[in-house]
Amino acid sequence: MKISIEEISKELVEEILIRCHEVDEEIHEIVSKLKTETHTILGYQNDIVHRINLRDIYYFEAVDGKVFLYCKDNVFEVKHKLYELEELCKDKNFFRASKSTILNIAKISSVHPSFSSRFEAMLDNGERAVISRQYVPILKKMLGL
Repeated sequence: MKISIEEISKELVEEILIRCHEVDEEIHEIVSKLKTETHTILGYQNDIVHRINLRDIYYFEAVDGKVFLYCKDNVFEVKHKLYELEELCKDKNFFRASKSTILNIAKISSVHPSFSSRFEAMLDNGERAVISRQYVPILKKMLGL
């Protein structure tokens, strides 16, 4: 695969063009990665608003009517509902792992079967996340299993 980069003047609009023989899974993954890199979510912590890149988010979790996003070392509250985040992050390496959790598949270091047809994911930051049995097929499809 040949990769070319062309610097352009500030007056022109930046664009990414992919030329391929076939739009396959690899192309979809590249596009997904590009979309993930540029998208941000607002996170609130101690009355301070932070812009957080999707690539830095490990997971979203709904707890007691509030939604939180978890990064490697920080936790932020978000104003979106979980279903809104699911829609916003669709096709960007995120998937619904349970009724209350949306995981970033890029932050999963390993998965293994757990009890009651569930799976358990070990994340890059050492945390563990449970994937409910109804969402296991989605995880398997995303991992190519």
